[in-house]
Amino acid sequence: MKDRLIIFDTTLRDGEQSPGASMTREEKLRIARQLERLRVDVIEAGFPAASNGDFEAVKAIADTIKESIVCGLARANDHDVKRAGEALRNATSGRIHTFIATSPIHMERKLRMSPGQVVEQAVRAVKLAKSYRDDVEFSPEDAGRSEPDFLCRILEAVIAAGATTINVPDTVGYTMPEQFGGLICQLRERIPNSDQAVWSVHCHNDLGLAVANSLAAVMNGARQVECTVNGLGERAGNASLEEIVMAVRTRQDFFPCDTRIDATQIVPASKLVSSITGFPVQPNKAIVGANAFAHESGIHQDGVIKSRETYEIMRAEDVGWSTNKLVLGKLSGRNAFKQRLKELGIELDSEEAVNVAFSKFKDLADKKSEIFDEDLQMLVGDEAVTTEKEHFKLVSMMAHSETGEASYAKVVVGEASAEKRAEAKGDGPVDATFKAIESIVGSGAQMQLYSVNNITSGTDSQGEVTVRLQKDGRIVNGAGADTDIVVASAKAYINALNKLHSKAERLNPQV
Repeated sequence: MKDRLIIFDTTLRDGEQSPGASMTREEKLRIARQLERLRVDVIEAGFPAASNGDFEAVKAIADTIKESIVCGLARANDHDVKRAGEALRNATSGRIHTFIATSPIHMERKLRMSPGQVVEQAVRAVKLAKSYRDDVEFSPEDAGRSEPDFLCRILEAVIAAGATTINVPDTVGYTMPEQFGGLICQLRERIPNSDQAVWSVHCHNDLGLAVANSLAAVMNGARQVECTVNGLGERAGNASLEEIVMAVRTRQDFFPCDTRIDATQIVPASKLVSSITGFPVQPNKAIVGANAFAHESGIHQDGVIKSRETYEIMRAEDVGWSTNKLVLGKLSGRNAFKQRLKELGIELDSEEAVNVAFSKFKDLADKKSEIFDEDLQMLVGDEAVTTEKEHFKLVSMMAHSETGEASYAKVVVGEASAEKRAEAKGDGPVDATFKAIESIVGSGAQMQLYSVNNITSGTDSQGEVTVRLQKDGRIVNGAGADTDIVVASAKAYINALNKLHSKAERLNPQV
């Protein structure tokens, strides 16, 4: 029998450290439930010591999830480990993941500790974690730039102290696949008690090698990979869960292991994470991008028609892309709507939420003759955002654009119980709309990103807009969708403003 490759998902922890991707407790719970449906082995739910909000989110996930191990991250100090242990108290299966930096530059300049002190601190943290949970993971931060002799010393010590998983992170995405795979092999061979722990890797994508490095490690004995949905993560991101899983599954002739992942839940997970975080998936992204199974070349199209295997090494439906193109129309009823949501793995928290979503579906069906699965995913994602308590609300708007003339917009924005009106000119209708909104709310926020993606094909496709705002060191992403791209832009801007205003949102842990 082949070995099990453990999939450790850190979307809710490391993925959340992407600028603007910070999530509320409720959003984290929605993603955690989808990761459970995906059959992820370990869900790293957050960093309990980072804030009270993160503590409560990790606790809520630990209390809810039954089929996956729920993990909390902790620096190698008493306070962090105790907070993680408390957050995981009611978990059916819980893990404490503790870490300390081991590279010379980190120990000298960040920790200001000697190597001996670092080993002592690591062992103390692991022993304390064992008093809360039998399942303890240890990571030597910046292992890719650490001295192999010191890695052997500290990892032997933490295994002896009770660590059951040893995670080797390429924290800054510095190593090459052959080098990183060789490091895993060397550590496993040199450390006397290496057989007493599962070996894991956590690779960053600064040089675009996170997946390649992770797979090289797997071929050298790693049996856990830490990764994120859509490759989300700080800087250039983490190893992509969908790419790791499907590489191993597609090349079973090459890899000596396999995962327990339900691959049909990959695309739903991708869409949910994208809608909640406001990070759109690039069209040419492997596995989950809109073009991943599209064929433009006539030669390719002819080959696929004659035999799919000529140019497709995976089936689109195997990773969750729907073969049912047209799902609903304006005459579809509420039961058909609920059934299709169920088939797509979409869960709404209440009948009220279903009713509101169905009403929005009917409005969309009046604008579009064909409603696709992607439209439903975005509509429900938008509903999850708009059902939260809003301080600002887009009541109505009008934008005008004409060749040779300055564009202008008029907006009505609800703030608390009052409605305020404003109009403004701008360099295009979107710019005019944003200026009109800003003249009402006076947020003073700086825009860092504005992006537009089409959700489906056709001129009546919904446009998905992402707006990233920054104020006083705080960064948020807002998302909006509509068949009118200017309206979608206004929705996204208002959504971002509400996140800036909301007490439920918080700073990313590293800030």
